[in-house]
Amino acid sequence: MGTIVVSEFVSLDGVMEDPGGAESYRHGGWSFTFDRSSEGDRFKMDELTAAEAMLLGRTTYEGFAAAWPSMEDPDGFAGKMNAMPKYVVSSTLRSADWNNSTILPGDPLEEITALKERVGGNILVGGSARLVHLLAEHDLVDEYRLMVFPVLLGSGKRVFPDSDSESTTRLRLASSERAGDVQMLVLHRER
Repeated sequence: MGTIVVSEFVSLDGVMEDPGGAESYRHGGWSFTFDRSSEGDRFKMDELTAAEAMLLGRTTYEGFAAAWPSMEDPDGFAGKMNAMPKYVVSSTLRSADWNNSTILPGDPLEEITALKERVGGNILVGGSARLVHLLAEHDLVDEYRLMVFPVLLGSGKRVFPDSDSESTTRLRLASSERAGDVQMLVLHRER
């Protein structure tokens, strides 16, 4: 059974929108104004290395597919991104041409549940706000890996949206480490 790992760059007030500056969000590129040091790069490399597959929403997939195929690096991050299996939850995407990409066009919950059955290790989710909200709403997130940046953005897509639900979601802090200006948190879902 696969483990869904949501990995996000997030502001202190929970905004995950456009940390890299490619989406034309008014605060786009906010993560680049901070030092995340070599520990932050190691954190990202370790989580990618541990992943068997990626699960993405359409918008994030299209951004990644436009950027990653032409990237190279001596550490192998780009190579792993380009080689690993990628699954895109979308009812509108007609083709997925990035290497090893598969569109999941059916009912998202059924497709994701079946994917968790097929993939034995970590399934990494990055960006993909709507997908992350769907996964959380249906108790499908097993782990959150958050790089928390010391900035208040005030608006934007958030990792954890407001909810009308009466239930409480409890997470357990598995680890916390500082990387330059950034705090890296690993949180597990309590079952």
